[in-house]
Amino acid sequence: MPIDREKATLSLDEPVSRVRLVSPARAAALEKLGVCTLRDLLTHFPRSYIDLSQVETCGTARIGEVCTIRGTVHEIKLKKPRYNLKLVEIALVDGTGILVVTCFRQPWLMDQVKAGDAVAVSGKVTFDYGYKRMTNPFIEVIGEGEEVTGSVVPVHPATEKLTAAWVRRIVANGLEAAEGLFDPLPLGLRLRYRLMSRNAALRAIHFPRTMAEADEARRRLVYEELLYLELFLMQEGAARSAGCVPHAHVVDGPRLGAFAASLPFELTGEQQRARDEILAALAAPTVANHMLLGDVGTGKTVVAGHALAAAADSEGQAMLLAPTEVLARQHMEGLGECLEGAGVRVALLTGSTAAAERAAIVEGFASGQVDVLIGTHALLSDDVVPRNLTLAVIDEQQRFGVDQRAKLLAKGQAPDALYLTATPIPRSLALALYGNLTLSYIKHRPHDSARRTTRVLSREQQGDAFEAAREALDRGEQVFVVCPLVGKDAEARDAKAAGRAREADAAGEEYHPAVAIEDDADLAGDDVTAATREAEMLQRTTFADWTVGLLHGGMGAEAKREVMEQFRAGEVQVLVATTVIEVGVDVPNATIMIVQDADRFGLAQLHQLRGRVGRGEKAAEVFLVSASQREESLARLAAMESTDDGFELAAFDLSLRREGDILGNRQHGASGLKLVNIMRDGAVIEAARADAQALLEVDPNLEEPDHVALAREVRLAFAHESAIVGG
Repeated sequence: MPIDREKATLSLDEPVSRVRLVSPARAAALEKLGVCTLRDLLTHFPRSYIDLSQVETCGTARIGEVCTIRGTVHEIKLKKPRYNLKLVEIALVDGTGILVVTCFRQPWLMDQVKAGDAVAVSGKVTFDYGYKRMTNPFIEVIGEGEEVTGSVVPVHPATEKLTAAWVRRIVANGLEAAEGLFDPLPLGLRLRYRLMSRNAALRAIHFPRTMAEADEARRRLVYEELLYLELFLMQEGAARSAGCVPHAHVVDGPRLGAFAASLPFELTGEQQRARDEILAALAAPTVANHMLLGDVGTGKTVVAGHALAAAADSEGQAMLLAPTEVLARQHMEGLGECLEGAGVRVALLTGSTAAAERAAIVEGFASGQVDVLIGTHALLSDDVVPRNLTLAVIDEQQRFGVDQRAKLLAKGQAPDALYLTATPIPRSLALALYGNLTLSYIKHRPHDSARRTTRVLSREQQGDAFEAAREALDRGEQVFVVCPLVGKDAEARDAKAAGRAREADAAGEEYHPAVAIEDDADLAGDDVTAATREAEMLQRTTFADWTVGLLHGGMGAEAKREVMEQFRAGEVQVLVATTVIEVGVDVPNATIMIVQDADRFGLAQLHQLRGRVGRGEKAAEVFLVSASQREESLARLAAMESTDDGFELAAFDLSLRREGDILGNRQHGASGLKLVNIMRDGAVIEAARADAQALLEVDPNLEEPDHVALAREVRLAFAHESAIVGG
């Protein structure tokens, strides 16, 4: 019977319950894995493979090496060494010896593995208490009556109610249902890169005959994922300016010249290059979508100031959106004064602006009497209507939602957009996340001569940190003390970390077991009473001769602003914070930061935190205090000691963990990158981006016959996405 290719292709979007062996109960279990359609099922890729062609025996397995051992379960026991810790211990025999397998926090294995079962385990071999052992290896039960085809067994993400073996059976039936589906990649691209067909790649990645075949399948599917993403981002970017006349800004006008001349310092080489790239994008007769990525303290704001002055020179208006009132006021006090000195009319609008003043500012902006409006979410109000918005600048853009960014841009006729972020994103990840943007980087701080050093201390050594803090205070400098999760006991902290670990495990990803803090939301609900006691204790003892202030998650916006103003003014010399200190807060006199429980933070958060010190000419010291003895924790913190470059740290973090966590959350299209490894696949990202550009240059809407299937796949892949940058 001939294969109906159209039917096979359309079946991808049918419910997974149509697949043979998927009962209602199994459909519910699959839904918990994010599998609702046949397409979801076929892209539910194996998290690993057990290579049975490289099997060792219990006797030949070498200590310290990773291998696969196949044997029979002699005995399985559930043990409880502590009241809150369960482990399963399996004794595996194969005629040459015995291997003891220990699985922590997986009690459901007692229901899935029985004495007498044939199993394959894959992991690192250790030796302890007289036996060869594996801890938390991949375990595959080779069930009775089940044929394992080939020498490679895929291990799919599973649940307690749906084992990896059952997932494998269901995937096999799904592949049968989709046999013969159309390949959306144009033949020219498949030939250029010597890629498998889509059908062959899906079968090979789920059931490879060799690991080399699995690698080839992955290469095809990684390219496919990235090409879809780049096409989506570029088409969305083009859609924003469709039917609108772009603004070609004047970039050699008098206000821009006066602003540049008024700066009390000379721009660094990197700042000059970023400024020139931004101004070139603004001057071009196309809508600019530009992102400036700068490590903490690199001077992104002053570079963006040149763009604001150019908007005023072009008889247009600009808006600068900041995530917090503290940051918006700081921009007004620093950048705003320089712009006003250059003849640019600037106003500040926040949630706390008085009603009469607010009405005057809104009226002035509508009539064109205000050139640049700086503010917070208040800028997004419906009654804030510019006369001629030609430039929108969004600071810390990842902290705004897609709808918020879109609402700001909608206040003009396709205004040029400039996005600023202090999140250090390597180029490969930036291209994957922001393929519709042009990019500029500033990687070095202007005051690199004022060295900032980082030291990791044990809890017993934290006296060294407090001693350094007192010495700095004696010199008239100021100190941050960060005490996250104050009042929460170790069990509560571990529970938060374990929740993240479970999420990563379900997605088949690596995750550091102790990390509990990735963004501001993780610090919500801190114990205000305990935080107050902590600050009072430091005031009475360690810092008795100075004034200690407190910043915690339970404070309102006005109270937070007041504390930060007191710290900035020097009225408070030591600031104890249980929450993440506002990004961009500039207190040049702050030279010491002490972070308690540093192992509980992600590296990106730690780097953002230490960016609050060393922002002036004075040398700064950061002390990361950790009670952890875990090798992984100490290795991560050691990276903070070895480099002050946020981009190097981000690359290191990416090599350890999933890409989305570097940014604090999963980003728009990046959540669909199931196979892409940002660090390993950088060359593929570059190729996919170039190919997407080439395709859209000749066929902007992908309407040619060879591109119709590709257009449909892109549309379906991102049916619920929007690409107003990301977030």
